[in-house]
Amino acid sequence: MSEPIASLALNGVEVIDTFAEAFGMSAARVVVTAESARWAVEAARAATGYAASVIGCDAEAGLEKELTPAETPDGRPGVSLLFFAFSRDALQKALVNRVAQCILTCPTTACFNGLPIDPTRSIRIGGNLRFFGDGWQISKLLDGKRYWRVPVMDGEFLCEDVFGTAKGVAGGNILIVANTQASGLKAAEDAVDAARAVPGVILPFPGGVVRSGSKVGSKYKKLRASTNDAYCPSLRGAVKSELPDGVNAVYELVIDGLDLAAVERATWEAMLAATRVPGVKRITAGNYGGKLGPFHIRLRALIEGT
Repeated sequence: MSEPIASLALNGVEVIDTFAEAFGMSAARVVVTAESARWAVEAARAATGYAASVIGCDAEAGLEKELTPAETPDGRPGVSLLFFAFSRDALQKALVNRVAQCILTCPTTACFNGLPIDPTRSIRIGGNLRFFGDGWQISKLLDGKRYWRVPVMDGEFLCEDVFGTAKGVAGGNILIVANTQASGLKAAEDAVDAARAVPGVILPFPGGVVRSGSKVGSKYKKLRASTNDAYCPSLRGAVKSELPDGVNAVYELVIDGLDLAAVERATWEAMLAATRVPGVKRITAGNYGGKLGPFHIRLRALIEGT
């Protein structure tokens, strides 16, 4: 972490003049539909499970929004999901596995691409899953798009052949520093709701909130990350703490988006919502001195609107 340079203020809350350090990831948008919203959401929960951080899983993923029948390709209720991985190859592998295990298996679902397709940057999802049909699968070409129809026990699973990808931005973040756990959690919940209203972003951790923020490295050589001790209230006095007196809880929000503008907008909305909650003492952000990623989301610039 870099040292705070100076402080700003938003809604009367101190904001450290620092930046969130984000990095590039390959991203895909998957639209899942089903006979009812219940089953579309069930598919979303399963497909985006165990997808909080690529430190420990194959992809970062989350629910972007629920969709009305008027917003989906087949006129049924649906969801829009975003997935992020370090490369297109890694993204394709994660998506093929997750769609196969969690969406193909879910009653009544169908699966569609949600991004423009550039043939040089596309990934094959339905084209890889079709073999589950054991030779009974068939394809249809409609409006220049190929769809695979795979027979399953409740009818057919429909999946688009290829999906588009985008150069996404991952690792946007803020830290909400509060006097109590209750006030910090309330601020985090409000901030998550505000950030999630921005199109093109997800907050991949449980409920959008991280309590176990991490630093790079550990005293144990096998670990790539370990607890962010400078922000642990129970370690105040034992380590070089970043926490002012009276602070007893810190929550982090991590934001991934389809582009930098979306992550910046979501970060701003999260800051604005969090600083409206009584008990919030400080907003800051995590970075590694500019050595981790090329995208620096400066809190001052968000406040000043630049």
